[in-house]
Amino acid sequence: GLEELMPRLLPVGDCDLAEDFDPTVPPRTPQEYLKRVQIEAARCPDVVVAQIDPRKLKKKPTVNISISGCQPAPEGYSPTLKWQQQQVANFSAVRQSLNKHRNHWRSQHLDSNVAMPKSEDEEGWKKFCLGERVYSEIDALSDNENLGIDYMKVGFPPLLSIVSRMNQATVTSVLEYLISWFGEKKFTPELGRWLYALLACLEKPLLPEAHSLIRQLARRCSEVRALEESKNEEQISALNLIICLVSRYFDQRDLADEPS
Repeated sequence: GLEELMPRLLPVGDCDLAEDFDPTVPPRTPQEYLKRVQIEAARCPDVVVAQIDPRKLKKKPTVNISISGCQPAPEGYSPTLKWQQQQVANFSAVRQSLNKHRNHWRSQHLDSNVAMPKSEDEEGWKKFCLGERVYSEIDALSDNENLGIDYMKVGFPPLLSIVSRMNQATVTSVLEYLISWFGEKKFTPELGRWLYALLACLEKPLLPEAHSLIRQLARRCSEVRALEESKNEEQISALNLIICLVSRYFDQRDLADEPS
C-alpha cells in the first residue's frame, strides 16, 4: 500500500549481500547503500508529532499588514485630474532631458567640497542629501551661520552633475535610505527635492525592489498628508506630486488620487 503512494525511484531488487552485512557501518557497495536507505525508511514512523512549548505561544505575534491603496487626501486638497496629467507631462520632459544630457553633466567637475558617499553608506547618504540640520533634527539655527554655503549643514541639492554620476544600483539604494528615514520622520523640502530627482533617474521597466520602494513611498506620503494638521498647502502639494508620479507615471494606478 505504501509503495502505491510513494513509488520507488531507485528500485532495489534482490541482491547478494554478505552474511555479515551491518547497516550501522558505512556502506561499501552501491547495493549496501540502497539497502541501508530502505531499512532507515522502514524505521521512520508514519506520523510525527511536533513537541511545542505552550509558553512560547502566550505572546501574540506581531503581524504587519499593508493596505493596497493610499489614504485619500484631506477634504478640499485632492488634486484634479488635469493637474495630475500636467505633472506627469512635466516629469516626463525632465526625464527625457536628463537622459539626453546625462553624459555632458557626468563629465562636469564637482566642487572640491562635494564628496559623494559610497553606495552602501546609508548614514553618509542621509547626511549628504538632507544635511546635518535635518538629519539630526536641529530646529534652532545660529544667525551667524551662512547655511546657504555650508552644504554639510543644509545638505547637497540633487545637482545634475551629482545625480548623473549615480548608476541604477546607487539610485535604488539612496531611494531606499531616504524612504526608510521618511518612514519615521517628517517631510521636508530637502527630502522632497531628492525624492523627485531620484524618481527622475529611475529607469523603466522597474526592477522588483524599485517597484516595492516607490509603492511604499506613495503610501507613506498619503499617511503624512492625512495627518497634516496645519493644512500646509505647499507641503500637501509636494506630497500630492510624489503620489501622482508613482501612481500615474510609474503605472501604479491603484495608488492614484481619484479627483473629487
